[in-house]
Amino acid sequence: MMNKFLFLLNTIVLLVLMACSNRNPEMHTVISPDENIVLNFQLKEGSPYYEVYYKGDTIIKPSMLGFVFKDEPALKDQFSVLSYEVCEVNETWRQPWGQTKEVQDIHNELKINLQELNEENRLLTLYFRAFNDGVAFRYEFPEQERLKNFVIMDELSEFNVSGNPLTWWIPADYDTYEKLYQKTTMDKAEWVATPLTMKTAHGVHLSIHEAALTNYAGMTLKQSTVGKFQAELVPWSNGDKVRASTPFVTPWRTIQMSPSASKLIESNLVLNLNEPNKIEDVSWIEPMKYIGIWWGMHLGTETWYAGPRHGATTENAMAHIDFAAAHNIQAVVIEGWNAGWENWGGKDAFDHITPAKDYDLKKVTAYAKEKGVMLIGHHETGGDIPAYEKYVETAFQQCADNGMFAVKTGYAGGIYPRGEHHHGQFMVEHYRKIVELAAKYKIVLDVHEPIKPTGIRRTWPNMMTREGVRGMEWNAWSDGNPPSHTVTIPFTRGLGGPIDYTPGTFDLLFRNAGERIRWNTDDIERTRTHSTLCKQLANFVILYSPLQMASDLPKNYEGHPTFQFFVDFDADIDESKVINGEVGEFITVARRVGENWFLGSATNEKARSFKIDLSFLKAGVRYLAHVYKDSDDSDWKENPYAYQIETIEVGQSTEWEIVLAPGGGQAIYFERME
Repeated sequence: MMNKFLFLLNTIVLLVLMACSNRNPEMHTVISPDENIVLNFQLKEGSPYYEVYYKGDTIIKPSMLGFVFKDEPALKDQFSVLSYEVCEVNETWRQPWGQTKEVQDIHNELKINLQELNEENRLLTLYFRAFNDGVAFRYEFPEQERLKNFVIMDELSEFNVSGNPLTWWIPADYDTYEKLYQKTTMDKAEWVATPLTMKTAHGVHLSIHEAALTNYAGMTLKQSTVGKFQAELVPWSNGDKVRASTPFVTPWRTIQMSPSASKLIESNLVLNLNEPNKIEDVSWIEPMKYIGIWWGMHLGTETWYAGPRHGATTENAMAHIDFAAAHNIQAVVIEGWNAGWENWGGKDAFDHITPAKDYDLKKVTAYAKEKGVMLIGHHETGGDIPAYEKYVETAFQQCADNGMFAVKTGYAGGIYPRGEHHHGQFMVEHYRKIVELAAKYKIVLDVHEPIKPTGIRRTWPNMMTREGVRGMEWNAWSDGNPPSHTVTIPFTRGLGGPIDYTPGTFDLLFRNAGERIRWNTDDIERTRTHSTLCKQLANFVILYSPLQMASDLPKNYEGHPTFQFFVDFDADIDESKVINGEVGEFITVARRVGENWFLGSATNEKARSFKIDLSFLKAGVRYLAHVYKDSDDSDWKENPYAYQIETIEVGQSTEWEIVLAPGGGQAIYFERME
């Protein structure tokens, strides 16, 4: 009852404060436009704290803010409020590509200017934003005499989560996010990566993450006491966390909130917290479907390095180009095309310019141009940053000269200089440098072993997709990804941004792989893909990426009736609707491209059925629904290949039942009838 009272009281306070003001009440409040979310800021004995309520219930209990510096006093207490402002924003902006191209940004902002009451007299500004789908805050260090160059050793931002909600998490790791998600109560999630997804006892879904990660270290979350997460930044090799100079702003710390799991996915909060697009002409940035010379290496039937089993030969590349041209696929990636793979793991292994001896770069690029297929360049760095930065501009120029306006980068292995981490400030700055340089040459990027997505694609839309997830290749050389995995990541990792999961394996049990050489597993015979065939189709829709790959070998697609779904599929999405879903259990997503819609629905190990309406279809219009669904006897474990195809005329009022086998899926192409 007290929480409900506070919610109403804070609403009244906001109405009084909506005009920008300089008064200094003890508590400062910002409320979401729909008045469901309340964020309070307060100084307690000079230390800054915030708290958050959702529909009157406590979501974040009082949580401290501040910093510990190297060789300087901490910036965490003895503050007074110099001034504050509360302002409104209501705008719509358009992105060149995305799950939904038209994006609304409606929020209220509270800006607090603080100053220390001691001899340091340092200044700190806090920004708090309340959206209808969550809150965010960031720090600003204004230019000032008493704080110029500084090193952050700890960010003291807390997320003191109320209760002990269900939590989906992966352990914190300074170098990889390629892990299976665990589902536990929050108290078991001791040190985790973000996005961190939770569900409270009242059914509120939360996600803690960050936005606009720029010139800063990646944030993990560590529980200091049960329920109280504190930002734990990825360090430099000497233990520094962030090296900075004023004026300086941190990334946004985000807390998305929703009454349902599906609404979390539809949130644009992270995108809205990034700066607007910096690329004036975006006409060259186009979503694509692609295939590639890649899967054979993971299966162990081909190698990245030149030799008798080399995958990236001129002949094989041209065969992939032929297949792409014949099946409405815009691009082909060719891994292992360049010299240096035989020196894997060594310093200065790759030059990113010189082709392998059995790969004729000029011949392949000319053939691709003749066939109307784009080649996606591939730059594997092996984590050797100084070597890559030495070659990268020349390599980008070479790509542009050969009509390769997309590049897949890789950072597998430890980082050079040794001691630096994939997710620390050193690499955050490197990844951004590469994105900006790629834009100079009109090249879009697909980054593997990346820093997590935090909405930078708004500012640099040539940053189209990235890995940062335990993807398809794990099925080829490990115990694989269980059926629950791909219905978990849209609600977790997917909240950060597009995922290059590389779905679409048809040879689920690898019966057609040929002779496999063990290279990354002790028992190659136990490997397989953990889904039905139709779930692989559904994942093209569910696992969003503007560069969407069909991962299998072309021979497994040739002549297969279900591959028509990918032939018809279009990665250039205009609008998306998450129809239903529960984290780790099931999900149904519909995406519009022009006048047509694509739908994907999938489940975990459990069979299930449910009815959905087709209200997302245009009223008064008839569609041909091309349906690819599990057969009655389909089962991911025992009978994964069974499927049915049917075509049915439907409209907006049609009631549709989706039936999913264990580990199964359903994919539908709704084609508008003339």
